[in-house]
Amino acid sequence: MLRFYTAGESHGQALLAFISGLPAQLPVDVKFINHELRRRQLGYGRGGRQKIEKDTAEIFAGVRHGKTIGAPIAMRIENRDWANWEKLLPVEEGKENPDARKLVAPRPGHADLAGSQKFDYHDARYILERASARETAARVAAGAFAKLLLREFGTEIASHTIQVGHVRLEKPVSWKKIHAVSADLDSPLRCIDAEVQEKMKEEVDAVLKAGDTVGGIFEIVAHHVPVGLGSHAQWDEKLDGRLAQALMSVQAVKAVEIGNGVKGAGAFGSEVQDEIFYEKSARRFRRSTNRAGGLEGGITNGEDVVVRGYLKPISTLRQPLHTTDMVTKEPVKAAYERSDWCVVPAGAVAGEAMVALVLADAFLQKFGGDSLAEMRRNFETYARQIDEF
Repeated sequence: MLRFYTAGESHGQALLAFISGLPAQLPVDVKFINHELRRRQLGYGRGGRQKIEKDTAEIFAGVRHGKTIGAPIAMRIENRDWANWEKLLPVEEGKENPDARKLVAPRPGHADLAGSQKFDYHDARYILERASARETAARVAAGAFAKLLLREFGTEIASHTIQVGHVRLEKPVSWKKIHAVSADLDSPLRCIDAEVQEKMKEEVDAVLKAGDTVGGIFEIVAHHVPVGLGSHAQWDEKLDGRLAQALMSVQAVKAVEIGNGVKGAGAFGSEVQDEIFYEKSARRFRRSTNRAGGLEGGITNGEDVVVRGYLKPISTLRQPLHTTDMVTKEPVKAAYERSDWCVVPAGAVAGEAMVALVLADAFLQKFGGDSLAEMRRNFETYARQIDEF
């Protein structure tokens, strides 16, 4: 079973990621992990924080001589901005800055108020530091390990932006184009259509000028996924449910779609189901379409797994909304701190990490193995079974 945890606050000393359950002897590409972290930092509409941070992962457990050893893996990602916050958020009692202002004007849509009430603080600082999407850097580092495992079995994951604000990409997209734009560090919003992307940029520019924020939709595709991951047998074993939960856990994601789930809800069955045929040359069953997004009955069916995340506009606005002071109970303007105004491409990278972690765990549950070689033998035996079906 693959497990991962993260720790750390947005402006604390560092973010930490812990992973256990990976097989021994998996090659670890540190440059790839740091490339994934770089992808998360990019995107049109990011704020000044990204100019401060240069995210890189320091591995200090579980990897030796460039390979996993079967032990838990631990990583650290430094927060360079900590130098500016050390007096505001000291670890030891008595070292805090007495002039530090509490954050008592909770932002609508953020965890500020609900978290403060839950943990009995009249200062949202202790909540927002952990609720911040800065935490996704640790997830991306962990997800990179999952991607390295999946890559050993031919499965790749990529993403692209299909909507920013009111601007949406309507044309169908091939895996080749998604893969290309997903890896393109120079693509501002990772949209495969240059004309649509320019309109998306205009939308982002408009909200910046208005002191507002903008959300959107990103699509994640897992390519070359084998048949049979997940199960129909119990509710919590259904892979589509696990993917939805994982993606919903990403900050600001408020809805998740598998395949054409939203459109299919307003269509007839004959317009939704993917008809089945047998491709003799490839010795495999195929679907004529992939409206199900690669999942039927909670089980992968051999087609690409397609998941979309619906990302709301982030809660920190330059023109703040109305709120209520947690101490005085008087109406005030919501707190504002330096922030982004569009995070759709970054949200997609965090989403990729979560999809990779769920799929890697499904691989491990299906094929097992304490070493990569043992896991590969189990995988190859199963592949022959599918070929002979």
